[in-house]
Amino acid sequence: MTTSATKHSTPDAESLRRTLLDMAEAADALPSERSLVDDLGVPRSRLRRVLAELRSSGQLPPANMGRRAISPNLPRIDGLVRVATPTDVIELRLILEPRFARLAAIRASALEIARIVRAAQSRPADGYGAADLAFHREVARSARNPLAHDLYDLLRHVGTDSRVRMPHARTPCPKRRIARDAEHAEIARAIADRDADRAESAMRLHLATVQQMIHERLTPGGRD
Repeated sequence: MTTSATKHSTPDAESLRRTLLDMAEAADALPSERSLVDDLGVPRSRLRRVLAELRSSGQLPPANMGRRAISPNLPRIDGLVRVATPTDVIELRLILEPRFARLAAIRASALEIARIVRAAQSRPADGYGAADLAFHREVARSARNPLAHDLYDLLRHVGTDSRVRMPHARTPCPKRRIARDAEHAEIARAIADRDADRAESAMRLHLATVQQMIHERLTPGGRD
């Protein structure tokens, strides 16, 4: 809630930096520039300058990464969905995501690493697929390559479409969820340790397990 004291007490650049970092850490994402200008009582030019400095130094993630995502309603997505298979999707993920993990270990800011670590452990109330997608998107975003992130977003739109995604015949096995979270945690630890080789290897091993599960489900008489 904005107070008159806030409005009449414009923070200096250092105070503004600390405030923005505290807000980003508490909420995982900053409000819009308009909201920040109103709530903090700062000129938009000063706000943008400080945000640019924080993003350039890696203390905040790049601007509007989420908003750059390709719309899932574009006709070409529908065309890709018609020809794609689960095998196609996981093969491309195996090409892209180990590299994303490597780049994240090198480039991710402390805030981005904190998000990856939090996303690695799903909560009981989280849907199995939603929690998985959230973790992998955090890693892709933290690779800090906007073009690659948009291509990955396109790939996941295709992969999660009901016409491509394999429906679950039953609730996912709790043991698999525990194992999946452990695999995510190993990737997150490697990224947090800035160990690019280990991060890339852990992501590749994780996706190879997913690929094997897909092959088994697609094989007649295979495990569900």
